[in-house]
Amino acid sequence: MAENREYLFRRLHSLLGVIPIGVFLIQHFVVNNFATRGPEAFNAAAHFMESLPFRYALEIFIIFIPLLYHAIYGVYIAFQARNNSFQYSYFRNWMFRLQRVTGIILVIFISWHVWETRVAAAMGADVNYDMMASIFSNPFMVAFYIVGVVAATFHFANGLWSFAVSWGITVTPRSQQISTFVTLGVFVVMTFVGIRAIFAFM
Repeated sequence: MAENREYLFRRLHSLLGVIPIGVFLIQHFVVNNFATRGPEAFNAAAHFMESLPFRYALEIFIIFIPLLYHAIYGVYIAFQARNNSFQYSYFRNWMFRLQRVTGIILVIFISWHVWETRVAAAMGADVNYDMMASIFSNPFMVAFYIVGVVAATFHFANGLWSFAVSWGITVTPRSQQISTFVTLGVFVVMTFVGIRAIFAFM
């Protein structure tokens, strides 16, 4: 019974990492990328997202609750995982270790990012281009956000690979090899988009 419960928890954790969290990550990057077109374009995109009907319900049930579950259970997995990358330097063992490391980084990064933006917005601040430009006027925050973006894109891309395996989409060595290259492409493209948006605010 305990094994079945653990299996279901892990499947839910894997699923939520792709839908809805992964979808939200892509959407978040798309909105941020409007900064490359100037302050007005970013502000228009950000205000459009803020004006969506049932916004708070969407944020709570589609973003925050799934993200909270994924983060808490992910930390549990990270600290009870048996990492063997130092004994066996296989590529997938290192990906396994980095998935856990980036997960811990993301718990810290996302907590700070939510505090700095969503909590500030709830207290009356306007989430706009000027807010982000002010944040990135500090070189430490630029470095912190770059680390956060790279951690997020790696965690998502590598998580896609694991999701495809655990859900029976890629079951053969050949399909898993192809999936490795596809998810590597996802990582490179999303990292470029995310970091490009950071520098657009500068």
